[in-house]
Amino acid sequence: MTDSLTAAADTQAVLSYLTGLQQRITDAVAAFEPEARFVVDDWQKAPGELLQGRGRTMILEGGEVFERAGVGLSHVRGPQLPPSATQHRPELAGAPFEAMGVSLVFHPRNPYVPTVHMNVRMLAALPAGGSPVCWFGGGMDLTPYYGQREDCVHFHQTCHDALQPFGEDKYPRFKRWCDEYFYLKHRQEQRGVGGIFFDDFSEFDHARNFAMLQAVGDGFLPAYIPIVQRRKDQAWGERERSFQLYRRGRYVEFNLVWDRGTHFGLQSGGRTESILLSMPPQASWAYRRGEQPGSAEARLYTEFLPRQDWLAA
Repeated sequence: MTDSLTAAADTQAVLSYLTGLQQRITDAVAAFEPEARFVVDDWQKAPGELLQGRGRTMILEGGEVFERAGVGLSHVRGPQLPPSATQHRPELAGAPFEAMGVSLVFHPRNPYVPTVHMNVRMLAALPAGGSPVCWFGGGMDLTPYYGQREDCVHFHQTCHDALQPFGEDKYPRFKRWCDEYFYLKHRQEQRGVGGIFFDDFSEFDHARNFAMLQAVGDGFLPAYIPIVQRRKDQAWGERERSFQLYRRGRYVEFNLVWDRGTHFGLQSGGRTESILLSMPPQASWAYRRGEQPGSAEARLYTEFLPRQDWLAA
């Protein structure tokens, strides 16, 4: 009984943090937009559905700076962990679960402003006759179309600083994990310039695991907003827009083919509209498109997408 009460209290603390984080982030984005506003969609799973729970999807579309910006909060319970959640924990296969998290993807209008993704989440398995088993996941990653070294270094330095209190190994380890995770195997290509990613994390006690999650969530705005401020007014035209839409196609491919979060949501009976809020409003594909050697577009492939140490002196 004590374990159950403790787990309930811990769950409420995490949920309270996530709710505040969603509001802080949407407030920061809304400050860039003179007219466009976030639509707030509070939802609740209907009785009898596989998953039970509720959430809040906040989405802004058609803005001057952000063509689409979606921030989703969800808190759900299910009768059985889906396969994507137990591949590293087979002993928990079939256990009921509780999951909560904030996930966002921002697709800016200006091709010189990178797309960004961030997610922080907690999953608690509730095995019959056993204590709740909690683990955490999350991270953030940057996907530029026209790379700027200053932006990449800033983003990675902020990620590094957020994780520094939790051990010297965390940033390089989670950076490598991010590079490995956000890789389009069928293209043999990175999705972007990376950042940090971690999953199934429970190495500390619950309080410190949660503190690390908060550090990552709190680090998002300092990592991304200065980049938006630097690039949002940079002039662009049809050439840049064409390349942006083409590269957005890679984003779609990764999310639908490889992303575990998307698979988890769809396999567990999640809310499809919220799961797919990461999709760009427009994207394009071209057969064997090639870029002019030495062009700004070609430099993305040669100078920015290859894995590298962005903080090397």
